[in-house]
Amino acid sequence: MGEYRELTTAEGTFSVYIDWPGKVPSPAVVVLHEIFGINKDMRESCREFAEQGFIALCPDLFWRKERGLDLNHWSEDEWKKGLSLYQSYDFALGVHDVEAVLTMARSLPECNGKAGLTGYCLGGLMTFLTSARSQVTAAAAYYGGGTQNYLSDAKTLKSPFIMHLGTEDEYISSDDQAKIRDALKGHDNATIYSYPGCAHAFTRHTGTRYDEAAAKLANTRTYQFFHQFLN
Repeated sequence: MGEYRELTTAEGTFSVYIDWPGKVPSPAVVVLHEIFGINKDMRESCREFAEQGFIALCPDLFWRKERGLDLNHWSEDEWKKGLSLYQSYDFALGVHDVEAVLTMARSLPECNGKAGLTGYCLGGLMTFLTSARSQVTAAAAYYGGGTQNYLSDAKTLKSPFIMHLGTEDEYISSDDQAKIRDALKGHDNATIYSYPGCAHAFTRHTGTRYDEAAAKLANTRTYQFFHQFLN
C-alpha cells in the first residue's frame, strides 16, 4: 500500500507518495506526474513499479502553487487548472525538487542505494531536464511535451536514457520528434522508441488515447531498462 511522506528541503516542504515492493532492499524509481498531480493514475503507475520490485516515489511537483493536487483528466475544468499550473511552472526549480527526491530515494533504509527516474508528459520533460542537468543513474521519459524546446540540454545528457513517443502525438509533432532524435543521435546510451499510431498519453490507464498493447510494450521496456541499471 502507498503512503505519503513529507520531504523538507532548503526551499520548502512538499509531499512524496511512496509505494513499496514486497521485498527490500530494492532499487527505487522516482515517478514524475502529468499536469494532474498525484492522481489515481499516478498511484496506479507507482503500484505497477512496486510490483516489479522497485520502491516508487511520486513527488508533488506543483507544491509551490498548490499542494496536494489530485485532478481528474476527464473534467474540462480540472484539465484547465492543470494546464494553468503547467504554464506557470518553474522548470529550473522543479529540477532542484526532483534532485532532492532522488537523494531521498537513495537514502531510504529500504533502498539498495540506486534510483532511476521516469515521468509522463510534464514528468517526461522533467525527466529529460533533470537527467541533463544532474546525476541520474538511468532515466525513462514518456512523451515529454515541450522536450523539443530544450534540446540544447541534450549535450549534457550522460546517463542511460530512453524515451517513448507515439507517432501521432498531438503535442510533439513528427518534425519535433525528428529534432529530438537528431539531438540525441550522438549519445550512445540514449534510445527513442516509437509507437506507430499512438497519440499523446497512450499509457495513461483511463485515458481516451490509452493503447493497451503499446502501453504494455513501453512499460516492459522501461522495467527491463531499470532492472539492468539499478539492480
